[in-house]
Amino acid sequence: MTDQLIETYEDGIATLTMNRPEARNALTGEMQAALGAAIRQAAADPKVRLVVLTGAGGAFCAGGDVKGFAARTSGAAASNSGPAIEERVYGLRAGMEVSRWLHEMPKPTLAVIPGAAAGAGLSLALACDLRIAADDAKLTTAFSKVGLSGDFGGTYFLTHLIGGAKARELFFTADVITGAEALKLGIVNKAVPRADLPRAAAEWARYLAGLPTTAIGYIKRNLNAAEHATLSEVLDIEAQNMVRTQMTEDHKTAAAAFVAKTQPVFQGR
Repeated sequence: MTDQLIETYEDGIATLTMNRPEARNALTGEMQAALGAAIRQAAADPKVRLVVLTGAGGAFCAGGDVKGFAARTSGAAASNSGPAIEERVYGLRAGMEVSRWLHEMPKPTLAVIPGAAAGAGLSLALACDLRIAADDAKLTTAFSKVGLSGDFGGTYFLTHLIGGAKARELFFTADVITGAEALKLGIVNKAVPRADLPRAAAEWARYLAGLPTTAIGYIKRNLNAAEHATLSEVLDIEAQNMVRTQMTEDHKTAAAAFVAKTQPVFQGR
């Protein structure tokens, strides 16, 4: 347990709130470990039908703890020691599994962005299936401003969302864009006035949690495959997943409701 991550569970919605408001929720090893554990738990919990990722204190996540980086770098230089490169690569890669889980877990994931989303923080938001932001939230890749190349999948997700040329521009320049500008670029799905964000995010979360969760999981598999597979491979995957979803309770409920001309109530099974 850590106070750097607040976990709440209500009405099928698991809300994970990064909680270092004094540092705009900059990531620490402790927070990354807590995020990874919480996301895995939510993915495995049949009662959870949606995962919401957000930040406390008016920010989403400012990325890595740059002050911590500086302290560790100066300390290692002074002692002429520190972890070997391969050890550091392994540790970082293990922490970055958070992004893969957000992207691939068989349930919808929603990033609620009330303010700053920078560097690895932006990458985490991009790893989610959907994003809603305050229209004045500040988003930036940030990495080039501190002489870094990027992590947590930001280059992958941004390239797939908006194309290579614009992704290169935003990574090279680290320009700051607003939530409203991000909406126009297709980086976020919705941008609303800051005062309206809690209500709008809660309404969208309830709607997403009410969808047929099992089918959504298979839809995610189809869409993720479509990012790299051939048409023939996607058709194979779609056929397999279509047959599986035809056997779910949610499909049977929806088919009966269609005949009766009523609205189906999905149970996520």
